[in-house]
Amino acid sequence: MHQIMLINVTGPDRPGLTAGLTQRLAEDGVDVLDMGQSVIHDYLTLGILVRFPLAQQTDMATLGEWLSTEGFAVALNPISDAEYEEWVTKQGQPRTILTILGRSITADQLAVLAEGVAAEGLNIDQISRLSGRIPLSPASAPSRACLEWSLRGAARPQFRKKMMALASRLALDVAIQEDGIFRRHRRLVAFDMDSTLIETEVIDELAERAGVGAQVSEITARAMAGELDFTASLKERVALLKGLNESVLEDIAKSLPLTEGVENLFLTLKRLGYKTAILSGGFDYFGAALQRHLGVDYVYANQLQIVEGRLTGQVLPPVVDAQAKAKILTELAAQEGIAMSQTIAVGDGANDLDMLGAAGLGIAYHAKDIVKERSNHAISTLGIDSILYLLGIKDREQLG
Repeated sequence: MHQIMLINVTGPDRPGLTAGLTQRLAEDGVDVLDMGQSVIHDYLTLGILVRFPLAQQTDMATLGEWLSTEGFAVALNPISDAEYEEWVTKQGQPRTILTILGRSITADQLAVLAEGVAAEGLNIDQISRLSGRIPLSPASAPSRACLEWSLRGAARPQFRKKMMALASRLALDVAIQEDGIFRRHRRLVAFDMDSTLIETEVIDELAERAGVGAQVSEITARAMAGELDFTASLKERVALLKGLNESVLEDIAKSLPLTEGVENLFLTLKRLGYKTAILSGGFDYFGAALQRHLGVDYVYANQLQIVEGRLTGQVLPPVVDAQAKAKILTELAAQEGIAMSQTIAVGDGANDLDMLGAAGLGIAYHAKDIVKERSNHAISTLGIDSILYLLGIKDREQLG
């Protein structure tokens, strides 16, 4: 005859506790069925599920007394065989990862999200902080906070929409993913360029230099919002740049305003062995500049025709439009021997929607409304390196 017992230990953490506890269990010939531990602000919460012969019930009581004398609160909870077997049957159930991102996260915000999780019938099994510790004094860099909740059960599509709506109301971002092997083994990340990797639309910058800024900017805004055909609008805008000196391109390329977190993101991805690509409806001249600076593996973008040092107002075919972006992503994955489920795509405009839909993980980054509405994941509060949180990569594991 045996007894199953859940031992819960809480108190100030210190080195050697787990060693001493497991050594005492070993002396009693105890089987360890499960074990988990967390430490917050040097305060320990430890749980061990054990099985032992009924004759050693007294030894468990003695163990509890020893822990108490060491300054820990102890709870010994007997578990019946039936309860244990029911717990075992839940092994292998689908799990959902809910990632919560913001400049800061408050109890009020968490309460709303937790209520949404409970209403879906999901249980929060584990909570991890992926962001670094937040200092009390103001920091020079913008703050960021990220919590990852591991939920037992599969999330329905309606749950994703509900949580994203709640997050938007709370000025947070949330990402909901199935917890599986591919979430931790993405291998190819494709980025839009303008308003994604850089904080501007280069064609608008060129137009300002050409004296047609307002006209081109209006067309760009409508194209990115999905109101105009991308290819037709691109040709219309480029035609207005006819005669612009090539030196203007060089000048703009020298001072491209990088999006928050870009350099940290690419440094970390490169060190971890990810392949990266720029798939842009912008221009390859500027994509090449970013490639040299960030170490991007592939660049696919539109080519401006230049004759005798001046723009002709023409774009050389083929045009990199929405369909081309999705096609190139698929081809790059095949070329690298990477499953589409291992790919990530990041963009902000309507011409990114096909690419975001084709990728295993499509992320609308500081995107237009139509893109956020049609995407499963959206980041609007943090820098672009917060994508690393969606891969489960903590601040201390990042290399920037």
